[in-house]
Parts: sequence; C-alpha cells; structure tokens
Amino acid sequence: MDVAHELTEFLGQVEQRLIALLADGDVGPDVKGDTLMDAARHLCLGAGGKRARPMLVRLFGGAVGVPASRLVDVGVAAEMIHSASLLHDDVVDAGMFRRGRPTVNARWGNIVAVMSGDLILSTALSQLSLLDARLVQSGLAVVSEMTRAAIAEVEARGDMDLPLTRLRYIAEGKTGSLFGWCGKAAATLADQPEAVERFDAFGRHLGVAFQIADDIRDILGTDVGKPRYADVHSRTPSMPILLAVSRDESLRRKLKDAWAFSVITPERTREIGNAIEATGAVEASMARMNAEIEAALDKLGPFTDGAAGAELAGWARKLSEGIADQVKGRAA
Repeated sequence: MDVAHELTEFLGQVEQRLIALLADGDVGPDVKGDTLMDAARHLCLGAGGKRARPMLVRLFGGAVGVPASRLVDVGVAAEMIHSASLLHDDVVDAGMFRRGRPTVNARWGNIVAVMSGDLILSTALSQLSLLDARLVQSGLAVVSEMTRAAIAEVEARGDMDLPLTRLRYIAEGKTGSLFGWCGKAAATLADQPEAVERFDAFGRHLGVAFQIADDIRDILGTDVGKPRYADVHSRTPSMPILLAVSRDESLRRKLKDAWAFSVITPERTREIGNAIEATGAVEASMARMNAEIEAALDKLGPFTDGAAGAELAGWARKLSEGIADQVKGRAA
C-alpha cells in the first residue's frame, strides 16, 4: 500500500462526493438558490479543513482490508458529522471566524447555521443508511455523545474547580468519540469485532490527546487563525488552565476576578496567560497528552504491523513531536 498516494486519491474522492451531496436541493418554486446548502458549502468546501476524519477512515479501513470504494461514504459522513458540530458550536460560542473566514452564523445568522447543521447531519446519516444499517446506529450514538459533551462544556464555563476527569469526558465526547467511530465503522464493514473495539479505543485516546494539544497551542499562541489565550478570554477551562490554578493560588484568585467581569481586557488576558505558562502547566499538559497517545498506541496493538496501521501510529506520534517542537520554539 502506497499510503501517501492512496490517501491523496481517497481524499479527492471524498471531496467530490461532498461537492455532489452539498449541491442545491429541492427548495420549491420561485426560490433562487438554496440558503442552507450555500451555508453548508461555505463551511465544508474550500475553507481549509484538514479532512482528518476521512483520512482516519481510510487508514483504519486499510488496516483491516476494506476496499477504498466502500469507505468513501463513511469518510464523507464523518466529515459531515464534524461539520455539523462546528456549525452548532459557532452558534453556542457566538463565533465570528473559523478557518480564517466568517462563520456561517456571522454571515447568515444563527437560524441558518443551526438548520444547515441539521441538514448536513441528516444527509450524512441518510448516506450511511444506504451503506450499512449498523453504521447508522453507531453514528447516532456518536452524535448523542458529542451533543452531551458539548452541553457539558457549556456548563463548565468559568469553573476553575472542574475535575480533570470531567474535562477528559468533554474531550472524549467532543473529539474522541468521532475519531473512534471512524475506526469502528471501518472495522464493522470488515466484520472484525476485535478491530471494532481496538480502533474505537485508539480513536478515543487520540481524540483526547488532540484536544489537549489544542489547549496547549492556545497558551503558546501557535494555533493559526485563533487568537492567543482564547480559552482564558472565553472562560473555558482547559488542561493548562486547570493545572496552573491548582499549582498557584494567587493565579487562581486573579483568574477568578477576571472571569467575574463580562469583558476581559487584552492586557489582563495576556497577564494571566503569561502566568499560566510560568507555572509549568504547559509541560504538565504535554505529559498527559503523551500518556493518552501511548494508551492509544497500546490499544492499536497488532494492527500496527501493516502499512496503514503503521501510518496511524506514526500520525499519533507526530502529534506529540509537533507540540514538543512548538514548546521548544517558544522557549528558544
């Protein structure tokens, strides 16, 4: 398996399928264009998405011998479920920009963003129903888990005493569950129960590691298109923030005071962000991220032997290496 070549070809097929599915639908007479699909295309097509989930689908499928042709709609569904969650998140967060462009809610309003997300989600599940009913059942379970994690994140806003177990629950639900489903779906098509369990667990641990990596990038200011210390400004408890306030009581008081106001000034945000870095919370967060990556690799087990499985393992390790390089770059 020429992994790089096959991934490129597969992602191209996913892109073409997305374009076809997001074409204007039947909007009735005397209507110019399809507003919901316009909004969906704005987010899903040509907006810099990494297509990480379709890539995972292809690698998981390659590890259990599923032909690429049977995986395209799974990869599309994974991307559409992810996109629907982003549309809803931007409404909840009142986000104005994503991937360097105005969000759907900023351009069309909250109603269009919510309805467009619902339409994308229903389209994804409809496509899965044509492929294998088992994937619809597991896909619905993932959507439910992602939704519960999203509301848990909202309820945690401003909570400096949020238990790390609760933070992990949120990260696994919002990111890890869909990563895991990418593997579970591929293994289901291969009728390999052991792979279903192993791939799901691998994806869940990897998803938590990805969320911790995002938390670290927020503190380092290395997340392209996102302002530094956005989590501090939005009162979102993250791994570095929670670890930092557990180490420094004066920082806890400063952050509590800052979060008590409706608006946090940029100067105050920078002051608190610098104080978080000074506690060593970034390095401690890296250790937790690496523990999740090692747990993921352990779950993958014998499936690392082939080219696709080895690529999955390598992708996980690159996450650790990339964050380590960014931390070193900040220290230099």
